[in-house]
Amino acid sequence: MPRTPFVPPRPIVTTAWKVHRAIARRGPGRGLWEPGQRNAWGALSLTTLGRRSGRERTVILGYLPDGVRWHTLVMNGWGEGHPDWWLNLRARPQATVTLPDGSTHAVLAHRAEGDEHQRLWGAWVALEPGIVQLAAGRRTPTEVVVLAPVR
Repeated sequence: MPRTPFVPPRPIVTTAWKVHRAIARRGPGRGLWEPGQRNAWGALSLTTLGRRSGRERTVILGYLPDGVRWHTLVMNGWGEGHPDWWLNLRARPQATVTLPDGSTHAVLAHRAEGDEHQRLWGAWVALEPGIVQLAAGRRTPTEVVVLAPVR
């Protein structure tokens, strides 16, 4: 049975998120990495529009490439409930991603379903088998979100 990855206490997780966003604000691509550089997955910056405020909201997310697209997990730091960025994307699926090389791309987000979900979830499980236990420990479903470039 795969080992469940360590999840720090919630205050540490939220503090780390704030620090990571502050680093990323220092310039395009800062504090981000490609898959395989620091972890098996990469880190990108996602900017959505707030569903109530209409203001830009930026978060740092783990991602994997899928051809010319990227995908991420909706996990809220393995806490319960969906993160705000996912609620924002459900209201307005248009967003912007910034990659580690500093490039910025307009994207359209959608929830992976069916065979696409199985394939993409499988890519995450192959990298970190313990996420199956983490996902099973939450009442909130762990969605896979595809970020497709707008052409």
